[in-house]
Amino acid sequence: MVRIASVNVNGVRAAFRKDMGGWLEAGDFDIVALQEVRALDEDLLPLVPGWHVLHDPATAKGRAGVAVLSREPSIEHRTDIGLKTFDTKGRWLEADFLIGETLLTVVSAYVHSGGEVGSQKQTDKYRFLDSMAKRLPQLRAHTEHAVVMGDFNVGHTPLDIKNWRGNQKTAGFLPEERSYLDRFLGTGMVTGVDGKRGRGHGWVDVGRAAHPGVDGPYTWWSQRGKAFDTDTGWRIDYHMATPALAATASGYRVDRASAWDTRWSDHAPVIVDYDL
Repeated sequence: MVRIASVNVNGVRAAFRKDMGGWLEAGDFDIVALQEVRALDEDLLPLVPGWHVLHDPATAKGRAGVAVLSREPSIEHRTDIGLKTFDTKGRWLEADFLIGETLLTVVSAYVHSGGEVGSQKQTDKYRFLDSMAKRLPQLRAHTEHAVVMGDFNVGHTPLDIKNWRGNQKTAGFLPEERSYLDRFLGTGMVTGVDGKRGRGHGWVDVGRAAHPGVDGPYTWWSQRGKAFDTDTGWRIDYHMATPALAATASGYRVDRASAWDTRWSDHAPVIVDYDL
């Protein structure tokens, strides 16, 4: 059994000041994917003694950043999602592990948050999602056991956002964004919610498979108002697995803090056990 967690830490140094370290050591994790690390190697490595660390910091200091922590070393890793036209450092990190005789690939992904329709931020988000669409089939060709984890900054369906009606023109729930997930998770020819057709990639949303037809469970809550207290959240953090790996998944859970003042990030970790 391999226990894998993923979490947007919203700045790893701040998270450790709020006892992320206690959570990390108590969780009995084999692999942990981090997003929005917002640190350099010299900041991150002293925080996680005893872990093997792969880290791709963003070019801009204090922004983005992805990492993979593991109890056993990886056999290979990559940070190139294939997009050459703009900077994607700190947003995509693939790591290969040999579990017995099984090749397992895990990805820590941090998709752009986006912005107003037509803005450069939103354009960059679509370009990154386009790159994911090209990379996903390559990952499946690389191994039958792969999982792309992280903050996708997209709620897939109305079940994934508490106030979905009021957010249909908001970055994170635009039809064009949601249609990427329609295709990532669909099979055969897929018509997305934006009306466009494309071939499905056949990946599995492990969280939705574990909780079919229910609201949430949410993974992110706005810092404004009482969103956390009223569970007015978004489910934008995913384990998206190949069918072969998803078939082994169990114990999916969102590790939601017990109270607002005990959180160490505005996101909650997403944890899954995979029986390899």
